[in-house]
Amino acid sequence: MANKLIRGSLIILIGNIIFRLGGYIYRFLMAILLGPVAYGTLGITLPFQGIFQTLSAGGLPPAIAKYVAEYEAIDEHDMARQTIYTALEIMIFLGLFFGVLMIFVVAPWLAYNFLHKPLTMVPLQIVGLITPFSVIVGAFRGAFQGVYKMEYIVYTRAVEQLGMILCATAFVLIGLSTVGALWGTVLGYSLSVVAALYIFKVHMPKYIPKPSEGFVFTRKDKAKLAGTLVKFSIPVIITAIAEMLIYNICTIVMGRFLTLADIGFFAAADPISRLPLIISVSIATTILPASSEAFKLKDTASLQKYVSQAYKYSLLFVVPMCVGLALFAAPTLKVLYFKNTAYVAGAAALAILSIGMTFYSIFTISTSVIQGIGNPRIPMYILIGGSIVTGVLNWIMVPTLGIAGGALATSIACFLMMVPCIYFVFRLTKTKAPTGSVVKILAASLIMGIFAVFIPKTTLWLFPGIFACIIVYFFALILVKFFKKDDIEGLRELSSKFGPLSKIVNKLLNFVEKLEFR
Repeated sequence: MANKLIRGSLIILIGNIIFRLGGYIYRFLMAILLGPVAYGTLGITLPFQGIFQTLSAGGLPPAIAKYVAEYEAIDEHDMARQTIYTALEIMIFLGLFFGVLMIFVVAPWLAYNFLHKPLTMVPLQIVGLITPFSVIVGAFRGAFQGVYKMEYIVYTRAVEQLGMILCATAFVLIGLSTVGALWGTVLGYSLSVVAALYIFKVHMPKYIPKPSEGFVFTRKDKAKLAGTLVKFSIPVIITAIAEMLIYNICTIVMGRFLTLADIGFFAAADPISRLPLIISVSIATTILPASSEAFKLKDTASLQKYVSQAYKYSLLFVVPMCVGLALFAAPTLKVLYFKNTAYVAGAAALAILSIGMTFYSIFTISTSVIQGIGNPRIPMYILIGGSIVTGVLNWIMVPTLGIAGGALATSIACFLMMVPCIYFVFRLTKTKAPTGSVVKILAASLIMGIFAVFIPKTTLWLFPGIFACIIVYFFALILVKFFKKDDIEGLRELSSKFGPLSKIVNKLLNFVEKLEFR
């Protein structure tokens, strides 16, 4: 079981990184090819796409994974297969229902009554066509997860991403603009469904055999199973919608008050600001099972060590990344969107959002710790409250401050979510906050930031400036005596896995050791 968990976690982690990078490539290509106004139209559809996909899935993929795994563990293969089929029926119904609702009711109302932007109606209607395909592939992914075949999830995601990027790019290049970009998404998900169906038919019978002779499953049995699945999925869907609103409610509010070009500028800055989350999500993925195991074994010392190190090492990388993005926001946008430098108008939003992502990174790690020690409802309640606060603040700030107001409102909400989450982590785990390490990281980041202020904010100086800031930050950490002996030993042990880079890393560690412990 341990090998399955480790292998599965690594595969999913790699898949999530690839999936996130694919999402960045899609957004960057669409931003460059479409221009601010058309990209703003695409940007306003993305939140509704995510919300309707989540509603249509009904929180059922995790339920499928849970019950398929349980039935397979006791060799009830018939019930495992029936769980997949019953959930698939529910999800197909929900997908078609919400798809039709989006096409004929929600899209026209949003375009003409809420957003007051008729140009958005057809793109929003296409979102309704995406929904059924996305929920079907979601059901199959839940089945793959239930039998620990995480690589099948990665395969379907790869097909989805590649198909979406290639088809959307081709359609935009032939002049279909935003509509073409969304039709590319439809095709990407439809190809993913074909891949998932093929894997399920050809490879899954090895893990979930065909129904045995004499297996009877009545309508009453199906209704009971459906009720069990739906009951489990309700907290999942509430949490998913709340988290989605934290990310996207600012774009929805901007659609009400700002121009499509403004939304395009914000949509160009938003994914860049989330780059530091790659670090925190990776650490959060690791800390959840680690904290869960330590809590189960009542190993308080290990639990406290994991919590302290998770915050310490996350902030070590996230804080300077966020400070750097904030200070180099304008040249970063110029370099990434070199074909259309008008996107530099999103620099203020990027700078503010980057700081907000520091708070959200800490919130992400805190959430994983709380879930790991058996309190999943606490993050759910905080997320619901945070989404309400985000909506209210955006409604107040966006009309007066524009996209910078949306970024500021989101950052404030992230801070307000972070504070109670940290409180519950330290209270429930009885961990002492690593105050000394955090202060030293902030001090080193401040030194780096002061140095960065004097670097010209031009495209020519962007990469030399980043390289210089990394060096300054490294020496600032030494100056404030951040490194301890256990840090050096841990990093040295880790460096043995870096291959050819291990010698360079060891030399740096030897250098730090001489300065710190001479």
